[in-house]
Amino acid sequence: MRSRPALRVRKSGAVLVAALIAVVGTVPLAGASWALAPILLIPLAVLIWTYRAGTDVYPDELRVRALFGGSRVPWSRIAELAPDDRGRVSALLDNGNVIRLTGVTRDNLPLVLAAGGHPVAAEPATDQ
Repeated sequence: MRSRPALRVRKSGAVLVAALIAVVGTVPLAGASWALAPILLIPLAVLIWTYRAGTDVYPDELRVRALFGGSRVPWSRIAELAPDDRGRVSALLDNGNVIRLTGVTRDNLPLVLAAGGHPVAAEPATDQ
């Protein structure tokens, strides 16, 4: 059996609460007619995706999870972790592929690196 991850990074809890509210709000509409019942599947899918999707950090690998499936990436294959303009972080692999790390942002990147055993060096102070 696999040990527990050192760190679990998920989307904001606000998205989970919003999805739960959407499910509750859709129930009366879906209950009005059987033809409208499939509408309930949309907020349910968002609720499940929000709960499941994220990045699990292990000492030897990252596990990126989505609504269906996921990817395992050994730390040895990661050449670089880089944030984009929106603060989302992607992993550049040694073969040139890029994997977006669900839930990982510029702000929690140091926690992800530390949990994986890759501490970030302090930035040098600048004199101004």
